Amino acid sequence: MVKQMKIEGLLFDPRSNMYILLLKEINGNNTLPIWIGKPEADSIALALGKIVTPRPLTHDLIKNVVDGIKMKVTKIVITEIVDNTYYAGIYIDKGDGNEIPIDSRPSDAIAVAIRINAPIFVDESVIEHKNNDELEDWLKKLKPEDFGNIM
Repeated sequence: MVKQMKIEGLLFDPRSNMYILLLKEINGNNTLPIWIGKPEADSIALALGKIVTPRPLTHDLIKNVVDGIKMKVTKIVITEIVDNTYYAGIYIDKGDGNEIPIDSRPSDAIAVAIRINAPIFVDESVIEHKNNDELEDWLKKLKPEDFGNIM
């Protein structure tokens, strides 16, 4: 079973020198932090801020290709976590009602989803796997100002 999530924030983690994309369950209290690199964080931040670049970035290009061939991204799903690596799929409808999952990193899938306004889902097994008390405590102590602009 999958749960629909939304982007709760994007912040810098000085402990790992990486960025954290924080997802929160829409109809629940679960959260899912995903550590991502700076290029992915920048792309997500640009999309969240609705900032248009002079030339398409890679995630804009994916959106343009899908639109250009008259297909539709129906959703993205973070499907599993193996050895602390998350896996995701971008689900595309070819126009015949059949969805094709395209393997993707979650950060790329989410960067595309923001641009296309596609819903984000996470498999329950991923949410259950990340249950880490130290992480939960750290996330609960975050203040709104911790979710500042990363650019």
